[in-house]
Amino acid sequence: MLKVGVLGAGHLGKIHLRLLKQSEKYKLVGFYDADKVNAQKVEAEFGYKYFDSIESLIEAVDVVDIVTPTLSHYECAKQAIAKGKHIFIEKPITNTVEEAEHIRELLAKHNLRGQVGHVERFNPAFLAVKNDIKAPMFIETHRLAEFNPRGTDVPVVLDLMIHDIDIILSIVKSKVKSISASGVAVISDTPDIANARLEFENGCVANLTASRISLKKMRKARFFQKDAYISVDFLTKKCEVVKMKDAPETPGDFDMVLQNAEGVKKQIYFDNPKVADNNSILDELETFADAINNNTTPVVTLHDGTEALRIATQIIACF
Repeated sequence: MLKVGVLGAGHLGKIHLRLLKQSEKYKLVGFYDADKVNAQKVEAEFGYKYFDSIESLIEAVDVVDIVTPTLSHYECAKQAIAKGKHIFIEKPITNTVEEAEHIRELLAKHNLRGQVGHVERFNPAFLAVKNDIKAPMFIETHRLAEFNPRGTDVPVVLDLMIHDIDIILSIVKSKVKSISASGVAVISDTPDIANARLEFENGCVANLTASRISLKKMRKARFFQKDAYISVDFLTKKCEVVKMKDAPETPGDFDMVLQNAEGVKKQIYFDNPKVADNNSILDELETFADAINNNTTPVVTLHDGTEALRIATQIIACF
């Protein structure tokens, strides 16, 4: 079991603490939080050991789980790597692309493992259809949330849209050729609603919408490719796969057949895979333990996190 410590005991930090305590792949050593009052409250309520400095926590563990505000990710990661510790770092990886690239260099130099918390990669609905998504040419995503003051210190692109940016970059095996975007600040000082269009060198186009001032929640992605349409609902953990194949010469009574202007007939059929029940956050943390123990590449590498941040930063620059 890997000894792990958590930096940050806010909303998400407490979830990480609970899951790491349950995990059979980690031994939770304790946590550090800059807010001493909150830290003492968490220690008293849940019984996790509170370390009164980052340095003392880092010294006591093999893995540092960084769940602090984004602005502090870089310094926390640097300190952990300098002491020879593997790092799990919440998204976005850092505040700037330059910081992210420096963290990657340091990690490689010290031959350590790192993973970024892009948790939607572990969403069971996405995992169920991931292998069906092959060379999509049009992608549309909507990530809408009701207003919550937590997270408004960064633009909605870094808060919400970055999840979909990472998913798209993991699927489309091509470089981004051009970006156009618009965003509006309604309640915050930074955009609360944004739309971006990514064009890839292979011709794929992705249209992304994110809002944190919506009246209802939505986290959906739709992938269109030759002979197939695939939808993923990250919120309800449901998915749908609609495929087309050449129609049989004598269709059955219940076969759905379409015929185009040239007379070509296609049969529509539904191929909805089973969605397994899982805890995405626990899975991302435990696959990182596997990567460390087996000396393999983490599912979401620091390179992946850096590229998602790079695209997000370029989108924000369009506003």
